[in-house]
Amino acid sequence: METGHSSALIAKHAGLDARIHAERTRPAPDETLLARLKKQKLRIKEALSDD
Repeated sequence: METGHSSALIAKHAGLDARIHAERTRPAPDETLLARLKKQKLRIKEALSDD
């Protein structure tokens, strides 16, 4: 059963995925921003696996 917290994390994870995709498809992606977004996404994934 999904909790509200899990649902929020899943939504954030999807949002980060979309931001990463958008940044990668830009003509000159910001590698620093991509690294930060990927780290945030990984932290969310780890939090979801703990639930």
